[in-house]
Amino acid sequence: MTTPSFQRPTTTAFFVQAALSFALSLAAVAFGITKLSVGAWERGFLGLGLVFVVTSAFTLAKCIRDRQEVEESRR
Repeated sequence: MTTPSFQRPTTTAFFVQAALSFALSLAAVAFGITKLSVGAWERGFLGLGLVFVVTSAFTLAKCIRDRQEVEESRR
C-alpha cells in the first residue's frame, strides 16, 4: 500500500511574483534590443531570437509538466 502524495497548490503571491518577474525580464531585454546602436536588421534578428527563446521555454515547461503528470498518474 502506498501513501498518496500531497501536492500543495501554488499560492497567489508566488504566481504573481513569477508572472511579474517574467514580464519584467522580457520587457528589459526587449528594451535593451531597441536601444542597441545597431541596424534594423540586427535588431529584428535579436527580436526574433527573443521570441523563439520565450516560446521554446513555454513549450519545454509544458512538456516537463506533462511528463510529470504522466509519472504521477502511474503511481
